Amino acid sequence: MSLYHEAAALLTGPSTHGGSLKSRVFSNKDLKSPPAQVYALALETCKWSSVLKEVVENAELLKHERKLTPILSILLVHDHLLAKGGIALPASHGLRQSIDRHKARLTSEFTKARIRRKCPTIETFRDLIEAEYAGPVQHPRWIRVNAIKSTLDAQLETTFKGFEVVPSITQVMTAPRKKKVLCLDGHIPNLIAVPPSVLDFTKTEAYKKGEIILQDKASCFPAYLLDPRPEDGDIIDACSAPGNKTTHLAGILSERGFARGQTIHAFEKDRNRAKTLQKMIKIAGSDAKTVVHPAEDFLRADPQAEEYAHVGALLLDPSCSGSGIVGRDDVPELCLPEALASKNKPGNGKSGNKKRKRAEGEEEMKPAPAMMVDDDGQETVVSSEKDLQQRIEALAAFQLQIVLHAFEFPNARKVTYSTCSVHKGENEGVTIRALGSEVARRRGWRVLRREEQVRGMWEWDVRGEVEGCEGDKEVAEGCVRAFRDDGRGTMGFFVVMFVRDGTVDGEKKQVEEDEEGPYVRDQQGRVVRDENGIPTLKATGRKAVEVDDTEGDVRFGSGSEGEGPFVRDGDGRIVRGPDGMPTLKKGADEESEDESEDDWSGFDD
Repeated sequence: MSLYHEAAALLTGPSTHGGSLKSRVFSNKDLKSPPAQVYALALETCKWSSVLKEVVENAELLKHERKLTPILSILLVHDHLLAKGGIALPASHGLRQSIDRHKARLTSEFTKARIRRKCPTIETFRDLIEAEYAGPVQHPRWIRVNAIKSTLDAQLETTFKGFEVVPSITQVMTAPRKKKVLCLDGHIPNLIAVPPSVLDFTKTEAYKKGEIILQDKASCFPAYLLDPRPEDGDIIDACSAPGNKTTHLAGILSERGFARGQTIHAFEKDRNRAKTLQKMIKIAGSDAKTVVHPAEDFLRADPQAEEYAHVGALLLDPSCSGSGIVGRDDVPELCLPEALASKNKPGNGKSGNKKRKRAEGEEEMKPAPAMMVDDDGQETVVSSEKDLQQRIEALAAFQLQIVLHAFEFPNARKVTYSTCSVHKGENEGVTIRALGSEVARRRGWRVLRREEQVRGMWEWDVRGEVEGCEGDKEVAEGCVRAFRDDGRGTMGFFVVMFVRDGTVDGEKKQVEEDEEGPYVRDQQGRVVRDENGIPTLKATGRKAVEVDDTEGDVRFGSGSEGEGPFVRDGDGRIVRGPDGMPTLKKGADEESEDESEDDWSGFDD
């Protein structure tokens, strides 16, 4: 009985738990029913509510069953018509009997509703409702192949066997609900996009074994932009949980070969989230190279400590407003049937829209204040633009503190800073303030210019806002942006990379004399690498790291097999066709025996 009353209370009652429906359900410790069951019932009922409203009203259910409320009626009718096990109540229960007494009429009205929508079967009816919920363009499911445990080719032959490879993300976002199509991403290696409802990948063997990881494309930007290499020394992931970026760092280094003793330090100050982090790292197979610092605040880590003496790169993804996250507004509009719809029929002289007078002492229902839920689940009431601005400023102050602390690590030369926010205050604003800080000036930190970025990020054309960078176009071009609902299939995101060309404190900063960094470069400005892809240090003339000091397979350089399934030129750049799409290594230009020249008409993206 509690299942239906709890779902009804969550959908219509005043909430003491802010945020999305999912966060309200799973953070509610007072629920007696399984949270997953409550969430599924509430969400599915919302999806079908316009149909259920029609069925309940036409069957005159509320006229005959006065004890039923509008919300309970559609929750119960949903399970009666659509749930596999029917209503989750015993046959003798009063609520169950209130529906069973009208089974024939409810079923008949549901059939009429299906036919009116020109759906020949229940399955096509479900597809229609799912399509309406998703909208004309659906956010894709992004899946990263974990290079520690598998390869892209292996996953294409197993987990994604039978999927049609299409060159456009638009085709994935507009594909029919169950059509098996996938797009191999042209920016991030080992990344695949599929329609969101084509398959539950969490139930696949590849997911359970850690061979694939569900991770939004934009969330892959920080680790890829940081471009971790054996010569970078140890790496810090300052705000690690749940572990997607941590394992991505390990995956990239796994392809290139870890230097002997090279370690990833993963900080997570929340003890419970740290448990999730440890579990994910173990499943992904990166636990041997990762030191987890559970319940440790990165801001309390001493940059001068011997433990961090070899830290050369840091990844910072601190708490933010979460304003770019897709799925935060996950509930479609709830349509409720009129409680006395059958009484006020046309022509009876009564108005069905007449407002009910409030009883004495009854207060007018006021809309609940807006809630801003950070990406780590912290909730803040936002009742005005001023409240929002104050919250953004508070977050930005904390985020800046994280960046400035990272700048103090003596041997650090690379730092990425990212948020899943769309607000300038948390993004370009923090970047500009960091660049203007005393530690940035003292130690020679600057923004990595666009032309210096790893190729996939250099080719990404959504950049920072010049206005937010106080008119500095070079800094804005160095910032990478992503926006939800812009046709690229990502959530809202921001990332920038700071680099330091100088030496440790107390020595003259090389940035004033040598803006190209510590490695030998050719006339085109590219880092000179040997046959293993290892650069040479200018100061010593020696290799940055010896091959004998690396562990695992050494696959340096952008021309190796570890760079994914696309054809590349001599400089490691992806070879693209006239439409800008990458060329597959295997059979990309070969025409199938079953296809003729007229079968292909191109794509309109």
